[in-house]
Amino acid sequence: MERLNEAIASVERQLEGEVDVRRASQIALMSEHHFRRLFSTLAGMSLSEYVRRRRMTLAVASVVSGQEALQDVALRFGYASGDAFSRAFKAVHAVGPEGARQPGAVLRSQPKLTFTITIEGSTTMNYRIVEKDGFTLAGLRTRIPLIYEGVNPTAAEFVEKISEEQWAKIDDLSDQEPAGVLSVHDAISPSRDEGTELDYYVAAATSGPVPDDFDRLDVPAMTWLVVESNGAFPAALQELWPKAFGEWFPANLYQSAPGPELVVTDFADDEQTRGRYELWIPVEKTPVS
Repeated sequence: MERLNEAIASVERQLEGEVDVRRASQIALMSEHHFRRLFSTLAGMSLSEYVRRRRMTLAVASVVSGQEALQDVALRFGYASGDAFSRAFKAVHAVGPEGARQPGAVLRSQPKLTFTITIEGSTTMNYRIVEKDGFTLAGLRTRIPLIYEGVNPTAAEFVEKISEEQWAKIDDLSDQEPAGVLSVHDAISPSRDEGTELDYYVAAATSGPVPDDFDRLDVPAMTWLVVESNGAFPAALQELWPKAFGEWFPANLYQSAPGPELVVTDFADDEQTRGRYELWIPVEKTPVS
């Protein structure tokens, strides 16, 4: 994690001004895509959200003192206008700059993040690397907001509206790994800000024709990391992302690559309380520096 923490230190030094995320990712010896993906998984927030919180934490002293014009503070922290700065300030502190100057105002602080690896050795991670030819994902698609914690109500509502006939039709299209009906996340914003939208599919991997009433996503040949878990739903499924990015990637010469993420859920009981889960993440070899 030393390189990752050096990259975060680089971001910290640029909070007053424009943050060069590409340069930070180069310090971490990874692509910008993987740097943002790794950060969001480990921190529970996007990199841009962290930068905003840190800037507003540092800006509080100047705002409260009133000795510096708000426009000057905004420019110093990378905002083009006082209005844009005020909106960001309120989003973090729940009060605007004027409210922050009032006696008894409650403000929020975002400490600098430092990443560490905790080695417990009590559990093993089952994984495999799969080289896969191009295929098609066929099924139903919607747009949902990115949510880092808890159930995504938009996705849940979409799934509830899928009829038994549609489920069976999707399942019948499956003719390869990953088998069965999949949950698919695609077209995620590079910023990975919470609330930004992504494409969400309930689909099957197939090489056959796609019915006219189904959406399709053509996936090129690529390499996949497949991590597995078993246990209570949804905890055992949700732990796959932090395990992959917090434990597997730092120990292996791979980084995540752009592309859809696929989730296999195989319930072991009718109540859907326990099951076996797989997370498929597109990966590529880390370039040798």
